[in-house]
Amino acid sequence: MALFDEYQSKENAKHVTRALKENARQGFWNGALPPVGYRIAAAEQRGAKTKKKLEIDPLHADTIRLIYRLALEGEGDSGQMGVKAIVTYLNRKGIFTRDGGRWGIGQVHRVLTRRTYIGEHEWGKRSKHGDPQSPDNIVIVPVPPIIERETFDAVQKLLQARNPKTELPACVVIGPTLLTGICFCEKCGGAMTIRTGKSGRYRYYACSMKARQGETGCKGRAIPMDKLDNMVVSHIEERLLDPDRLEKLLGSVLGRRSDQAERRRQHIAELQRRAAESELRLKRLYDAIEAGVADLDDPALAERIAGLKVIRDQAKVDADRAQALLESPGHSSISPVMIQGFARRARERIRGTEGGYRRDHLRALAQRVEVADDAIRIMGSKTELLRTLIAGEGRLSAAIGVPRGGLKWRNRWDSNPRGHLWPDRFQVGCLRPLGHCSGCFPSGLWWVCQG
Repeated sequence: MALFDEYQSKENAKHVTRALKENARQGFWNGALPPVGYRIAAAEQRGAKTKKKLEIDPLHADTIRLIYRLALEGEGDSGQMGVKAIVTYLNRKGIFTRDGGRWGIGQVHRVLTRRTYIGEHEWGKRSKHGDPQSPDNIVIVPVPPIIERETFDAVQKLLQARNPKTELPACVVIGPTLLTGICFCEKCGGAMTIRTGKSGRYRYYACSMKARQGETGCKGRAIPMDKLDNMVVSHIEERLLDPDRLEKLLGSVLGRRSDQAERRRQHIAELQRRAAESELRLKRLYDAIEAGVADLDDPALAERIAGLKVIRDQAKVDADRAQALLESPGHSSISPVMIQGFARRARERIRGTEGGYRRDHLRALAQRVEVADDAIRIMGSKTELLRTLIAGEGRLSAAIGVPRGGLKWRNRWDSNPRGHLWPDRFQVGCLRPLGHCSGCFPSGLWWVCQG
C-alpha cells in the first residue's frame, strides 16, 4: 500500500506540473505573489475557473522605472548608481516596498535582473526542491513590459562590469601600470597582466588565462608594455581628443539627454493626470457620501477611498521628484572653448610621467582595451566623458584606486550570530549587527527587521 501511495503521489505531481506548464504556455498566471510592479487581474472565465494574467500596477511600476533610471543615470549629475547606492537612495527618500518595508540589496538586484520587466516572465526556472531547471523546461510567459529592452540590456552590462567575480583584485587594479585592470585579451576575455623577461629588463602585457591554464585555456598573446601604452595613448590623443570629434561625440549625448528630458516631461504630465483623476474620483465619492447615496461605514467604500488616496499621493510624489530631476542643472552650457581647453589638459595629463596620476586620467577617457591579433579596440562611455568635461580640473577619475573587491570588516560580527543591544533599543528578527542591515528600522523601543 505504501509503494502504491508513493506511485500515485508521483503521478499526481506529474499531471499537476504538466497542467501548470500548459497554463503558463497559454500566457496565464499560475498563482503566487506577482513581481513588484504587477498585479493579478482576471483574464477570462472557463467554466467554474477564472483564468488570470498579470497587468501593470500603476502604484509600484513607477518605482521600478525609477530603479532602472538610477542605475543608468543616477541622481542629477551623480552618474550611474550601484545596487547599494540605489537602496540607500530609496530608503532615504521614503520610497517603501510593496509591503511598506525598507528596500534591501537582494530585492533591488532581483528587480534589475528580472526579465519579467521587459515582458518575458520565466516560469519553471527552479523545481519544487529549488534546483535549477534546464532551459527546455522554462516557459516564457508574455506580460506587459515596464522597462524597454535597450534599458534592461544596458543595466545588465553595468552589473556584469561591476561583478567582483569578473574584476581583478584591488591590489592589482590600483597599481601604477597604465592599462592594468582595463586591458583584456580579445579571444578569451581574460585580463592582460604584466609579465617580465631578462630579470625584469623587459615588461609585457600577457594573457592571464594562458598563464593559469596554458594553451588549453587560450593560445594567448604578449605585447611589450611600452609599445601598447604608447599606441593607446597616441590613438586617444589623435582621435578622441580632437576638439571637432569631441564636439560631435558630446553633441550626440546632449541630444539623447534632450530626448530623455522630453520623455520625462511626458511622464510628469501622465503622473499629474493620474493624480488629478484620482482627486476627481475622491471628490465624486465625497459628494455621494454628502448626498446620502453612499454609506461611509461600507468597508468596500472605505477601502476604495484609501486606495485612491494612495494612488493620488504616490503620483504627486513621483511627479515632484521627476520635476526636480528635470529642473536640475543641465549641460547645454558646453562651449567650444571648454572643449578645446579640456582636450589640451587631457593631452598633458595622459602624457605625464607619474604612472598613477596618468593612469587615473586615462581611465576617465577609456574604460576597456581589448587586444586582438590584428587590432586593438579602445572602448569608453560618452556619458563618462561628458561628466569628466563638466567637472573640469577638479575631476577625479571613476577608475581611481579604491578597493572594490577587498574584504570588509564587520563590527562584532563573528562565527556566533546573536542579537545586539543598542542604547534603549532591542533588535528582533535579524542576526546581523544593528546598523549593518538595510532592512532594520526603529519601531518604539525595538528595531524590527523586514530584510
